[in-house]
Amino acid sequence: MTNNDELKYHPNVFLIPTILVMLIWFVYWIEIKFGLNFNKFGVYPRNLIGFRGVFLTHFIHSNVNHLFNNSIPLFVLISSLLYFYKDVAFKTLLLGSFFTGLLTWLIARDSYHIGASGVVYMLFSFIFFSGIIKRHYRLVALSLIVIFLYGGMIWYILPIKKGMSWEGHLSGFLIGLIFAFLYRRKGIVTKQHQFSKTDFDTFFDENGNLIQEQENDTEKVKEY
Repeated sequence: MTNNDELKYHPNVFLIPTILVMLIWFVYWIEIKFGLNFNKFGVYPRNLIGFRGVFLTHFIHSNVNHLFNNSIPLFVLISSLLYFYKDVAFKTLLLGSFFTGLLTWLIARDSYHIGASGVVYMLFSFIFFSGIIKRHYRLVALSLIVIFLYGGMIWYILPIKKGMSWEGHLSGFLIGLIFAFLYRRKGIVTKQHQFSKTDFDTFFDENGNLIQEQENDTEKVKEY
């Protein structure tokens, strides 16, 4: 695929992240409106019932601040993914979200883990490392923008703040890195320059020696 085809704007670039962000706000509105608490639908590690959280946790948030802090980066990163990596965008978003939840279920502490921050870290990691791995100038520029905007998040893959699911952040970060490596040859890639052979090249052999001189040397040997 050419770069021009890959970097073509489509309304889904903003429509899909808008719908997803509105959906997680709608879920939180349902909780507030009817006095519900969906925390029990989050990831509860190594528990069969808690496994449902692998699919549901990304839509559940504890409060408005939690929801707001995830909404903006979620919108920005999904939009970037859909525009710059449209060939693998849906696979990365859907499978990446699933494996982020799954890894959280496997490694996290015994507690309910909720929120879309795991997906945010997965997208952040994927976009950053994809640009570095592919070394395409536009993708590298995007990587630098992402690290400038959200580079401070990197500290929260460590257990430095009480009550925060650093395991979910770490899971998303690792899954994003893995997907960046797996999809390194998909979508926009840096093309290797290949030299085309011309008529001038036919005068030289593979070692760079002039073929005509070799023929003359051979004739001289015959004369002796």
